Amino acid sequence: MSAGAPSIDRQAGPGRPSLHGKSSRGSMLADRVATAVLWGTGAFVLLLLGAIIVHFAMAAWGVVSPSFVLSDPSDSDLGGIFPLLWNSIYMLALTLMVSVPVGILGGIYMSEYAGDNAVTSAIRFAEEAISSVPSIVVGMFGLILFVDELHMGFTALGGALALTMFNLPLMTRLAEQALRAVPQDERSASLALGATKWQTIRHVVLPLAIPGLVTGVILTAGRVFGEAAVLLFTAGIGTPTHLNFGNLDITNPASPWSPFRPATTLSVYIYKLQSEGLGAYRNQIVDGSAALLIALVLIFNLGARFLGRVLTRRLTAA
Repeated sequence: MSAGAPSIDRQAGPGRPSLHGKSSRGSMLADRVATAVLWGTGAFVLLLLGAIIVHFAMAAWGVVSPSFVLSDPSDSDLGGIFPLLWNSIYMLALTLMVSVPVGILGGIYMSEYAGDNAVTSAIRFAEEAISSVPSIVVGMFGLILFVDELHMGFTALGGALALTMFNLPLMTRLAEQALRAVPQDERSASLALGATKWQTIRHVVLPLAIPGLVTGVILTAGRVFGEAAVLLFTAGIGTPTHLNFGNLDITNPASPWSPFRPATTLSVYIYKLQSEGLGAYRNQIVDGSAALLIALVLIFNLGARFLGRVLTRRLTAA
């Protein structure tokens, strides 16, 4: 230290608090405030979810029953929602069969093979832009492309393809982020042991990224369960009749297994009943359908997370 330069007393005496002490107290205060905000946000989200579940559970009390779940819709009495429930599950499976594998493969390419350049930046921008496009716009595009131009009519396949256009960018982006979150040391260790790049991705990176991939599947599935605008213009809005599950001909539009038939989902049916305002049992059917839709989403989310934990333990021996 040069002569005449002011010195800093790093060990403050009595009555002279050091700068380090002030900084430490400020950091502790900021940490406590941030912790309180995060806990408050989490508690609010839990309370909001609980309020939604309790509200629809109370509204659907006395409506939801085995006969309501397993019977067909009726114009004269309460009826049921089984064909609509089946269409929701069928549409979910049809959409995930395309969007999840393709999305994971796209995420693998973007995180493991593609470099950081103008092309990949444009792809990521397109993913985020398409994910933020209003669903009604995607539905109109699906109507023009699948229903009108390709002459597919209102079909489950057209609805699934439109939903795939809507969800694939999201799934790809989430898969890329999940794969990038895997520490680079895991890849280096695998490569050092003689594994190829693809073997490292298959046996090291993908198993460790399963929790993030499961989150992507859950978010994608949630959009399928709750989507109405896209399916209004592509899958149809008519009330389905009795389904004959013995008809296994997938090319027959009368078969419930066929993707070439209209498929009104539960969310679209709720919209239809609310918009038409017809029927003496409209409110009861809407409340029961909403409660079952929430239960279906919760069951799928819990099941997906449980399956993700099982796969992680088996594939990583954790």
